[in-house]
This record gives sequence, C-alpha cells and structure tokens, in this order.
Amino acid sequence: MRTSIVVATATLLLGAGLPARAEKQSPPEPGTPKSFQVPTPERFHLDNDLAVTFVAYGTIPKARVLLVVDVGNANEASTQVWLADVTGDLLIEGSKSRSALEISQAAARMGGSLEIAVGAETTQLGGAVLSEFAPEMVRLVADVVRHPAFPESELARIKNDRNRQLSIARSQSQQLAVEKFRAVLYGEKHPFGRVFPTPEMIEGYSLKDVRGFYESGFGPKRARLYVVGRFDPDAVRVAVQEAFGDWAGANPVRIEDPSPRTTRSLTIVDRPGAVQTTLVLGLPVPDPSDPGYVKLAVTNSLLGGYFSSRITTNIREDKGYTYSPISQISSRRGDAYWVENADVSTEVTAPALKEILFEIDRLRSEPPSKEELAGVQSYMAGVFVLRNSSRTGIITQLEFLERHGLPDDYLRRYVDEVLAVTPADVREAAARYIRDDEMTIVAVGDRKAIEGELARVAGVEPKK
Repeated sequence: MRTSIVVATATLLLGAGLPARAEKQSPPEPGTPKSFQVPTPERFHLDNDLAVTFVAYGTIPKARVLLVVDVGNANEASTQVWLADVTGDLLIEGSKSRSALEISQAAARMGGSLEIAVGAETTQLGGAVLSEFAPEMVRLVADVVRHPAFPESELARIKNDRNRQLSIARSQSQQLAVEKFRAVLYGEKHPFGRVFPTPEMIEGYSLKDVRGFYESGFGPKRARLYVVGRFDPDAVRVAVQEAFGDWAGANPVRIEDPSPRTTRSLTIVDRPGAVQTTLVLGLPVPDPSDPGYVKLAVTNSLLGGYFSSRITTNIREDKGYTYSPISQISSRRGDAYWVENADVSTEVTAPALKEILFEIDRLRSEPPSKEELAGVQSYMAGVFVLRNSSRTGIITQLEFLERHGLPDDYLRRYVDEVLAVTPADVREAAARYIRDDEMTIVAVGDRKAIEGELARVAGVEPKK
C-alpha cells in the first residue's frame, strides 16, 4: 500500500506539470577567508633549558601533551639507518618503574594513549588525555623518556617488525622512487639522501647501539614540551618542574648542511613487466624561513598541489594518464625541495612527463588568471584554518615556527599573505624556483618499455 501511494503521488506531480525533482541550483559564492588566530602561547624555560609552551584552547575538556626531541633519522650514521626508529620502538616498551602494559594502562585511565613518532629530525612522544589528567600525563611522558628500560626481551621482535616493514616498503614502486630520488638529490653520504636500511643493518642492531643513540640524542637542550587544550596551568607547571627539572643529557647538534643536486638527470629503476610507472621529479627550493616561501607555496598549489591544479587537470582529467598526481614542498630545517609525484600507465610514461614539463614551462612564462588564482587562494586559506583548528594542529604549527625560526605572527599573517599574492607573483615564483632544467627525474617501471622515449623527453641519458 505504501509503495502505491508513493507512485501515485509522483504520477500526480508529473501529470500536473510539476518536476519530480527540484532543479539543480548553483552553490552560493564563497565567503571571505578568515585569518587564523592562535591563542597567545605562554612560554618558559626550565633551568636545564627545556623549552615549555602552554596554549589554552577549545572548550572540550581535553589536553594534548607532546614532547618533541630534536633527534631522528638525520642523526643516524650511514651504517645505522632506522636506528632512530628501533630506539623509538624500544623506548615505549617500558620504563625502569613500569612495564609497557602498565604504561598503556596508565594512559588509558587518563582517557588517552601514549604515542611515539620518529621522523627525519625529531622524535615525538605524548598523547591527548582528559583535562584533569594533564599533570599526570606530563609525569608519564617524563618517566618514559627519562628512564627507559630498553628490555632486551623485546629487541628481536622489534627488529623483525622493522624488517617486515622494510620488505613491504621495498615492494612498492612509490617507496623505491622516493628512495632513489632522495639518494640522487642529496647523495647517499648525507642523511637526507638515505631512506631505507639493509636487512643486515637492522638485524645487527644491539642494545648497546640503542643505548648509545639514546644517550647521544635525548636531553632537555634538544627538547620542547607542548601542552595545548583545557588544563590547570599552575598544576601542569608544577608537574613539568618536578618531572623534568633535573633532566640532563645531550647538547644540540647541527646536522651538516646538504648540497642538493641542481642539474637535470634521469634515473630509471627497473621493474620488468610493470604495467605502470612511478614518476618523481623535483629540485631544491627555499625553505619556509625564506621571505618568498608563501608565494612559492601558492605557486605549488596552483601548479600541482591540489585536485584542481594544472598538472592534475592535464594528466588526470584531460588525458587520463594517472589517478592521483600531486606536488608538494618537503621541508626540513634550512632545507626544502619541490617534488611532483604521479603513477602513470607504462605506455604513457613519456607523454605524462612531457605534459608535466609543459605545465611547468607554461606557468613560468604566463601568469595565471585572477579567477584561477582566487580559487587556489580560497582553497589554501580554508584548508590552513581547518587544518590548524585542533590541539594537534596548533602544536604542529608552533613546532613548525620553532623549527624554521619564524616569528609568532607568521600564523596570523599567513592567510593575508596568501590572499595578497598576485598572478605576476606566481609567474615570477615559478620562473625563479621551479626550474625544470635543474630537475632530478626518477622513474620506477619497465626499463625496456619506457627508456627510449623517456630519455628523449627528459633530454638526458638515463643513469644506470
């Protein structure tokens, strides 16, 4: 009976000359992007030089506690790749007073969990908990980072896990492309040029290696503690002083400045029979401390950094060569590179590279329209505000400022600076920074099928 009523109603509407569905309407015009306003941080240092930042933020009764230590893969020797990761894995396997299970249970009782992340330049330890437990979380983080047990019983399992991850990574063309790109761009003698260890390296790591890496890298002079959210600042300040006040350890160490490659090259990593090719191409660009960085960021977004970008529109929407190409600026302290990444069908590897280079050259010679640029600016402003409107986002941005030596008002000015970029600025930034004759080009695919045409488009013979 119910079905009959619905059908009859639709028939009556059609019979009366009324549409069964409302006509499609255009969406409203976007509003003016708003600037990102970070609550004023409270900063102080302990006597041992540990830097501490408090930010009162939000209405949800939770706080995020995060300790950032300036030690990571960049601090590894050439024979110790991923030793930082193994050290991080073992760090949370227990302190001298608590087992790994007890640490996990303690964090769970606070309404959160303890997490660790090892990156190129930092090791980060912490988690989000209910507000009243913020002081206790500070003490838990301090206990884990200051008094690690490094249980030998867990080392073999951790090494097996890392070797399994290595095996998976080396089976993926994207990972192989990044490894080769970084090795060619920076050279394997510099830590930025090393991505993966050998299985033998991992298997050879001992507790002595782990302890040595920990003792040389972890200490208050290399660390920053962030507490963001709703919490009692007086209680947390007392906890910070009690938990970290007498911490001692490693002094800051400056990583050797890299000398990235600035001449065009082509490297092919052979995967016989592959039905697609992973293309990675890029070059060194100014890091975020450079005055022209925001203009470069806008140029990157317009060229290849979001779904409606020029390269994506060309090789995905118009040509159908690839599903998800993307460009980005990858940065470290005092260093950055621009890179475009695309997985394409084997038979269109050379045409895809040709179109990418065409879009780069077009932007270098012709400014975009005001309408095209306005769409990019609205996207960047909106994503920036959305991305940073959380406890984790605020810590990420504050840590970004510290890493690159940027002033506090950088975050408040960012949206306005993005909106102030002109079409002429974009063309100038492309011409100055995205120099395709200096590109490092890497292709992971079937060498026999792609080598000849790819070399012709690249204009250089591939390196073996």
